[in-house]
Amino acid sequence: MIEIVSPERCTGCNICVSACPTQVFDIVEGGIPRIARQEDCQTCFMCELYCPTDALYVAPVADHAVAVEEQGSEAQQWMGSYRRAVGWGKNRSPTAALDASFELLRRAH
Repeated sequence: MIEIVSPERCTGCNICVSACPTQVFDIVEGGIPRIARQEDCQTCFMCELYCPTDALYVAPVADHAVAVEEQGSEAQQWMGSYRRAVGWGKNRSPTAALDASFELLRRAH
């Protein structure tokens, strides 16, 4: 579930607002997007994936909110962690080539 939009990292580009399939965010004129409907988050990670500044943290828990303090060192490591894991972003290596799940489909036929 979406937990953090970092005011220190967010540039207010609103890409997360556009990427979210369930309209969890509200645009704030002159500010950063606001998590307005957290309970509607499907934990799809699209907002975190598309955030160009790693300003978001989506907790992998989908059925309830998780209290996370942005200032904590753990939270700083988690910000944009999904994006890093899949290799999206400048100076990152895509990890899709490491995925061998296509073999399951090939062997099934």
